Amino acid sequence: MKNNAILIKQILSDYKINLYFKNFSIILFGTLFLALSSKVQVPFWPVPMTMQTFVVFIIGMAYGTKLAFFTLIFYLIEGALGLPVFAKGGGLLYLTGPTAGYLYGMTIAAGVIGYFAERGYNESYFKSFISLTVGTFIIFLFGVGYLGSVIGYDKALAGGLYPFIPSEFFKIGLAIAIIPSINKYINK
Repeated sequence: MKNNAILIKQILSDYKINLYFKNFSIILFGTLFLALSSKVQVPFWPVPMTMQTFVVFIIGMAYGTKLAFFTLIFYLIEGALGLPVFAKGGGLLYLTGPTAGYLYGMTIAAGVIGYFAERGYNESYFKSFISLTVGTFIIFLFGVGYLGSVIGYDKALAGGLYPFIPSEFFKIGLAIAIIPSINKYINK
């Protein structure tokens, strides 16, 4: 019989911890991981990349629908309150500025990737690829859609999508190499 439990539940299943404390701790860890990933720039061609969408992939695949979605909601709330969790700081302007669509897209994508994870998509490299490709599409649909409404769609595609395609496939590959492998190891 297949074990379709979400990775975080598999890892923490043996510990007798209050559910609310456990979930809150997991969400805080996720937002900290997201904040750190937004600050890290990795040299890549044609533009440097942050590891933020990679962390969104990992959170979605490891946390499941609700926990992943609420982790990203809490991350947005932290940023709205002025905590410096976004790439260049924090504050309400980030939630209405040109890159806001990417933040909202990451929130929806984390939930969708989590939904796929709950249905066993983490157990196969190919299914993980499908899940993360759908998540990436959602991020860029919201991000480029919102950015296009601000600066025009031709400029949004040229500056907000095309340069990031190679780095997104790199991050998808990295996430696929990690999560299904951990699942296979845990389910031995």
